[in-house]
Amino acid sequence: MKQRGWRTLLAVSMIVSVAALTACGGKTDKAAAPGEKKVDFPKKAVTLIVPYAAGGGTDATARALAKSAEKHLGQPITVVNKTGGGGAVGTTEGANAKSDGYTVTMATVELTTLPHLGLSPVTYENFKAVALINYDPAAITVRAESQWKTMKEFLDYAKAHPGELKLGNSGTGAIWHLGAVTLEKGAGVKFNHIPFEGAGPAVTALLGGHVDAVPVSAAEVKSQVESGKLRTLAINDSKPSDALPGVKTLKEETGLTVSVPGTWRGLAVPKDTPDDIVKVLTDAFTKGAGEQDFKDYMKKNGLGIEVKDSKAFTQHLKENHEQFGKLIPELGLGKK
Repeated sequence: MKQRGWRTLLAVSMIVSVAALTACGGKTDKAAAPGEKKVDFPKKAVTLIVPYAAGGGTDATARALAKSAEKHLGQPITVVNKTGGGGAVGTTEGANAKSDGYTVTMATVELTTLPHLGLSPVTYENFKAVALINYDPAAITVRAESQWKTMKEFLDYAKAHPGELKLGNSGTGAIWHLGAVTLEKGAGVKFNHIPFEGAGPAVTALLGGHVDAVPVSAAEVKSQVESGKLRTLAINDSKPSDALPGVKTLKEETGLTVSVPGTWRGLAVPKDTPDDIVKVLTDAFTKGAGEQDFKDYMKKNGLGIEVKDSKAFTQHLKENHEQFGKLIPELGLGKK
């Protein structure tokens, strides 16, 4: 009886021990499972710097994305606007932040144009790319009552009347000016470029008949096109825009293959941020961009979603930097 009792006690003890080890071991196995976060990050809220004013497209995109990404990051994402210098102030602050992953910057195409314009010492090399989220190509748009019904007609007129067509842009050296110049060079035409303080005023000038066309994003003309006041002739991209159904691409309209730059928004952290932390951020923000609420917001506002991970976004930044590094000096707009 003593021997049987001892064996029973031993068996019970072993069962309890195995259960305890299994419970403990389950946690250990989960933490070390392939593909799961191995870094203890984040432990607190993450700050997302937006280098532009509240209420603008970049700010609105950042806030919608932050809301969708929080559930995947496991911590709040606080959006902070740091304005000034056409984006240079906020971008510089983001680049100089502590490399611990708790300060993320909403990077825009200006990160690859401002340095060549001599307006910012910060380049993409001061950052480590997290993810590209948005890309919007130029949409060549005219008034609805315009004589030009197609992009071919528009470019044919431009060839026959060099320098006559007035294209309103978002400012000398800004992305839509650079996009218009790239189109001009690729199509072998000459436009009269009229700068404004942003795309909004340029569109207003088009509505008022002060310019003949604008090369801005679909989001910036969507409501006027839908109301019948404006007509978009072509999308300067390899594929049509969901924001303007039925509008063909430049190549479909004219046969031209021109690499016309567009605007984009992505996320970046200081260059010395550890890769494992970048991976956590990339995972959270790309999953956030896949949330239906975010996709619905972007579609409603005519904004394109184009997601690229850290590696692909890094290559995108490099190519943009090199493209504008050649184009801007050719225009006489570079550093003096």
